Amino acid sequence: MLRIAIAGIAGRMGQALLQAVRENAQMQLAVATVRPGSDQVGRDAGEAAGLGSMGVFITDALPPKGFDLLIDFTSPENTLSNLAICAESGVPAVIGTTGFTADQLEQIKAYAASLPLCLAANFSTGVTLCLQLLEQAAKILGEDSDIEIVEAHHRHKVDAPSGTALAMGHVIAASLNQDPDEFFLFSREGQIGARKPGTIGFSTIRAGDIVGDHTVMFASEGERVEITHKASSRMAFAKGATRAAAWLVQQPPGFYNMRDVLGFN
Repeated sequence: MLRIAIAGIAGRMGQALLQAVRENAQMQLAVATVRPGSDQVGRDAGEAAGLGSMGVFITDALPPKGFDLLIDFTSPENTLSNLAICAESGVPAVIGTTGFTADQLEQIKAYAASLPLCLAANFSTGVTLCLQLLEQAAKILGEDSDIEIVEAHHRHKVDAPSGTALAMGHVIAASLNQDPDEFFLFSREGQIGARKPGTIGFSTIRAGDIVGDHTVMFASEGERVEITHKASSRMAFAKGATRAAAWLVQQPPGFYNMRDVLGFN
């Protein structure tokens, strides 16, 4: 039985992860954490989620032992703190946190020298398949198309563009041998002039309770190809994360992503 620690158990994603772990016969919840000062500290994690007692009480910090794998969909600073604890005990981690800076990503990669780590902007199997399709589409259509990425999420999401949209952009840029710093276009306003060839445009929507929609458009003369993924429930991400967890504990130290989990890399 794989003992799972879930960081941010009280959040929307944390609740979905708890449900996914509960439904997996090979996993059990061992640790549940929330941010310091939360009124959920001390509560039974199952009862707090309306699932009945699970015998795991919510804490405001990750303990140094007592779990086999961490799943963390929280904030960059919190995730890095948790990874430092995992590194001390050699515990693998599945990381769904987005919004890391370049320096923070380098810190995570340093931990991967001694730990199996799986980092993905999106753990949905459907999104992972889309990334594979985008790589092929970019090679075939990219040179002759204007490329736009449109993403929509709920009003509470704090980073923009989404990590998934950026991951899609990076896959396309790599296929076209482009430098993201030069070709990514994040805003348009006023008299901007004609479109610069080779740019990849990003558009962001924040509204209501949208779980996550992403569309990539390849628009050329006379035709347009669109690759779209729409998530209707966070369980798509949660089940992907538990799938990644079961795979990751069998791997040597390294820096992995969801495409590795599904065998695309």
